[in-house]
Amino acid sequence: MDATIRTGAARGRGGIGLAIAVAIAALIGTAAVAAGASYPKSIASTGDSITRAYNTGFFPYTDNPSASWSTGTNSTVNSHYRRLLALNPAISGHAYNDAKSGARMIDLNGQIGSAANQGAEYVTVLMGGNDVCTSRESLMTSVANYRTQFQAAMTTITSRLPTVRVFVASIPNVYNLWALFKNNSSARSFWALFGVCQSMLANPLSTAQSDVDRRARVLRREVDFNSTLASVCAAYTQCRFDANALFNYAFPAADVSTGDYFHPSLYGQRDLAAVSWAAGYWP
Repeated sequence: MDATIRTGAARGRGGIGLAIAVAIAALIGTAAVAAGASYPKSIASTGDSITRAYNTGFFPYTDNPSASWSTGTNSTVNSHYRRLLALNPAISGHAYNDAKSGARMIDLNGQIGSAANQGAEYVTVLMGGNDVCTSRESLMTSVANYRTQFQAAMTTITSRLPTVRVFVASIPNVYNLWALFKNNSSARSFWALFGVCQSMLANPLSTAQSDVDRRARVLRREVDFNSTLASVCAAYTQCRFDANALFNYAFPAADVSTGDYFHPSLYGQRDLAAVSWAAGYWP
């Protein structure tokens, strides 16, 4: 085909091409609107003192939910709520922190019930730190009970809010906490004085086989908890697990509060938000 014929053919198709272009633009516009509409208009967080951003505020050793990785408003943290607010302004003012410091998995069903009462379209779950961090190893929650309790909460939220999206975060690695601060005398003193996570953190410098084995068993329990979260979550279309993103994140010392050498610092909350967001629905 010579140039003249090609040019004529192109002119003949001009009207069709324009129509196709307009149609494509309309489809793109519709898709953009649909994508925007897919962002939730409300969020509720469930969990324990981590999600309450304990010990990150002006007053030490208190909850500071404004710095929560999930529903906080602190600009440094850049929580899931703030990230969603940038994507969908309709979520403004509709963030609920239903977490409770000291909570265990057995408490999740009640927190989930609160989220359901609030009509939350997006719910975050970070629960299990207090099931593995106990005053002694024998008091850790059993894997069977942990599973039953998590299943009950998932059944509650999905039956009451069938279109909800639930994001489940893995439990951060408590063995990494021990490794980071076991040689820090201030951390060791605080852990002992206040009985912090003694299932893992008791006798932190001991190399006795009994202590080495105990730490390994506690770590194994945490790994089993995270596996439980993954398998239960996979049974619900409304649920997404973080694929162990938080557990695998080797958080640095700066991410841990120097006030108690246990809870996330403000920068820890920031990193929890970033790592979990990247593993969630809208990375």
